[in-house]
Amino acid sequence: MKRPVWPLFLLLTAGILLFFVLNLMLGTVPIPVREILKALAGDESVPVVWRNIVLSSRVPQALTATVAGAGLAVSGLQMQTVFRNPLAGPSVLGISNGASLGVAFVVLLSGSLGGVALSRLGYLGDVAMSLAAIVGALSVMALIMYVSQKVKGNVTLLIIGVMIGYLANAVIGVLKFFSAEEDVKAFVVWGLGSFSRVSGDQMLLFVSLMLVLLPLSMLLVKTMNLLLLGDDYARNLGLNLRRARLLVIGSSGILVAIVTAYCGPIMFIGLAVPHLCRAMMRSSDHRLLMPGTMLLGAALALLCNLVARMPGFEGALPVNSVTALIGAPVIASVLFRKRKENVQE
Repeated sequence: MKRPVWPLFLLLTAGILLFFVLNLMLGTVPIPVREILKALAGDESVPVVWRNIVLSSRVPQALTATVAGAGLAVSGLQMQTVFRNPLAGPSVLGISNGASLGVAFVVLLSGSLGGVALSRLGYLGDVAMSLAAIVGALSVMALIMYVSQKVKGNVTLLIIGVMIGYLANAVIGVLKFFSAEEDVKAFVVWGLGSFSRVSGDQMLLFVSLMLVLLPLSMLLVKTMNLLLLGDDYARNLGLNLRRARLLVIGSSGILVAIVTAYCGPIMFIGLAVPHLCRAMMRSSDHRLLMPGTMLLGAALALLCNLVARMPGFEGALPVNSVTALIGAPVIASVLFRKRKENVQE
């Protein structure tokens, strides 16, 4: 008898709300909940500093972490399903590397060719980096989509994606070698990942895009369930494997491209969350896994962002440092569990 999953959904939703509130309260400047509610309601009796911190920094950061975590988690689930590989993640096809390559061209060449480091341009520099990341990620994704129509095996496509990632890293290494120190530092900081660089109109656009893309990804639930059955069985049930693979990879790639463009390459969330969700729900049905993964990814991203900004740290830790501390043990446990199952068989 299957245990009901609605308590888990309620628990995850409550976790998101709790971590969201804690993200607004805690940081280098702790702010009481009452003052946060007043600031959100537009009460001018709240100190100006607190109001600016809540409205201009912490609310955009928390919203960004919520939708970015959900997007990366869904992308990871889609990749693991289409490749039937537990270690497949959002960056497996080199899409994140493509975004990094786009940013590298703009950041590392701006100082060499234009004489002005992009990091000095403030808001315009951030917009240029986001656009470059989107162009780079979507370019690699378009190449992957084209290749996926030419090759039949998932393993071949996976290897090609890994090779594209290595090629992008090689070009980035060459650009670093010939770039100014200030430009290299700006690129390295971007590569550490952060939920705090999105604010204002950028935050509204990012959240709006993700709120459209995440529900659309739910339309692929039936397709992903069929892909789990194996190619032959899915084909016998009338599934067009090439089109299905194209749709799932395209959905995953767009989610990764948008998140990487605005937040930088965020590691481990997309890789670890699907495994955690499967373990919690004890099911491989994507009708449960897709919404569960969204909720768990959002909660985990908020938790990582909270840890990165905990009082006592000067400024904020890189998000990737925190996600690795959580994600690496999860991946290790998956490998040990798989090995234990194989030994028992």
